[in-house]
Amino acid sequence: MTSAEQAEQSAVRTPEFVQSLERGLAVIRAFDADHPQLTLSEVARATGLTRAAARRFLLTLVELGYMRTDGRLFSLRPRILELGYAYLSSLSLPEVAQPHMEALVAEVHESCSVSVLDGDEVVYVARVPTKRIMTVAISVGTRFPAYATSMGRVLLAGQPADWLDSYLATAELRPLTRRTVTDPARLRTVLARIRSQGYAIVDQELEEGLRSLAAPIRDEHGVVVAAVNVSARASRGSSEVIRRELLPPLLATARRIEEDLGTGQR
Repeated sequence: MTSAEQAEQSAVRTPEFVQSLERGLAVIRAFDADHPQLTLSEVARATGLTRAAARRFLLTLVELGYMRTDGRLFSLRPRILELGYAYLSSLSLPEVAQPHMEALVAEVHESCSVSVLDGDEVVYVARVPTKRIMTVAISVGTRFPAYATSMGRVLLAGQPADWLDSYLATAELRPLTRRTVTDPARLRTVLARIRSQGYAIVDQELEEGLRSLAAPIRDEHGVVVAAVNVSARASRGSSEVIRRELLPPLLATARRIEEDLGTGQR
């Protein structure tokens, strides 16, 4: 985080804000798939902390069992998953959705996922794969930019107008393939259509050769709280073929998930 970003965040922090907790979480987030092992200096540089502060946080995490070190390199231990599982275990959605997703996969023979919106990304909270159809492996916790995914667009389309205005004004819409929608005005039109029709289809915008169809999952107030999708190789057929074959069972699956959550629109 840059000093300008830190200053901006400081301006809106409440008196209850605990900066040491923020810094500890920043140390954890410095580690990812591309950086599974880091030195003290690298952690300090990634987080903007002094070496002394970074060292204290790292050694505390080591002592608590969330991290390991060989004296030079630090890496996360499996216990760090407890932090994510605390959220997933408090969320009934994955457990409720799983049997319906499995039934859908058995019917259409394509992978199915459920995700929620976190900032400007979708986060996968449940998944039933068939065969690997993407170059990037997907599992629970995987994140993708919302604007280029079918589930992300369903979730974006369900947001309040003022939130969406702010998102479209600030989001970095990068071309992930030659088909990716990167113009904010065009994306707004796409989202309006999704809101009206009740589903989204993305044709090779996240990855070449991949089409995806998503439907919303709503709460008892009709608010979109999650999305469920099916993904298929483009070789299965055109977007219209995929819509015709996969949309009815997908919408039925979304309704069943809502009903089992006790949120079906009756």
